[in-house]
Amino acid sequence: MASSPLTGKLEFDVEIDATPEQFHHMWAHRPHDVHHTNSEKVQSCDLHGGEFGKSGANLFWNYVHDGKAKTAKQVVHYDHGKKSIVFTFTEGDLREEYKSFVVTIQSLPKKGGKGCVVHWILEYEMLHDGVGHPESMRQFYIELTGDIDAHLVKEK
Repeated sequence: MASSPLTGKLEFDVEIDATPEQFHHMWAHRPHDVHHTNSEKVQSCDLHGGEFGKSGANLFWNYVHDGKAKTAKQVVHYDHGKKSIVFTFTEGDLREEYKSFVVTIQSLPKKGGKGCVVHWILEYEMLHDGVGHPESMRQFYIELTGDIDAHLVKEK
């Protein structure tokens, strides 16, 4: 994305106990199970085209953000070797404020220990300067990462 006052990028890491493989597998092959980790945040994820785990898949989410029911449709691209997933938002509530919104997740081994570091990147372009930076989305993903981690650790 070209740099302008309306573009932005938030990067952050979340350390978890689950392995990089477990976390990547949940998002790549089982996103429809994310609602089991916190049904107050995520109600559903439906496949609207393609296949889970294959680039070009179209996902449709129902979730709650800032106390409001919202939706998102995304085209997803995977790099399973790097345990990286790119979600490009094509429709939904975020598109009412952002011309573009792309979320990248990469699951990396934790140095010298068990678990992993989940590296998140939120890249966006606001529709106008009255739109705020998506700090609350950052917090949403941090909390959801913890919820997924707790669920995955119980599954072991």
